Amino acid sequence: MPNDVDAAITGRRAVRAFLQDPVPLALIQHILAVASRAPSGGNLQPWKVHVITGGPKARLERTLAAALATPGYRGKPAYPYYPDRWFEPYDSRRRDIARRLYAALGIGRRDVIAMRRAEARNLEFFGAPVGLFFCTDRRLEAGSWLDMGMFVGNVMTAARGHGLDTCPQASFISHHDIVARHLGLAEEEIMLCGMALGYRDPDRPENAFESPRAPPSDFVTVHAGYGDAE
Repeated sequence: MPNDVDAAITGRRAVRAFLQDPVPLALIQHILAVASRAPSGGNLQPWKVHVITGGPKARLERTLAAALATPGYRGKPAYPYYPDRWFEPYDSRRRDIARRLYAALGIGRRDVIAMRRAEARNLEFFGAPVGLFFCTDRRLEAGSWLDMGMFVGNVMTAARGHGLDTCPQASFISHHDIVARHLGLAEEEIMLCGMALGYRDPDRPENAFESPRAPPSDFVTVHAGYGDAE
């Protein structure tokens, strides 16, 4: 029988349409406190989180929208999230998920305007009342980024435990300079990703979308010795 932790993990979706229902700050703080039990090498706890709501969130969204509308605007990515050249099986997976998502939104394969409009919703946190930005000290090494991934995963799982939904967002990485300015990030602070947090809109078709997962047989190699339990 699946337990509550299983249900919180398997019930997580990258929600792309939220209700405007507010999320109490005390609940956000509780979720982040629970997530901070994530492991970290040397107990460095390299996570820094910026919570943005209300007026500050609206101002950031307007600034990003204005930047996108400016001819010749090119964001300054904080770091390369994807490889320069794609290869299998990753290229097929990303193409498949894009096709499935646009189909769920009713966007045709050649409807570039609708695609851009959908992508722009990323920078509005998909209408969520709360935005989170996960940062760390850029002077730390790759191990601390692994720690950050475990912390971010905990945030999403803990949110599900309270009936909340999330969407982790790499799209903000391409606008690091704008986000950093609005958040007042220190020079040594790097933003790794954003996240929308709130209550999913059950009437929006994109929220019925579930991304596929490869079975364990595709990614697990078992090295078992003689006499090990089967």
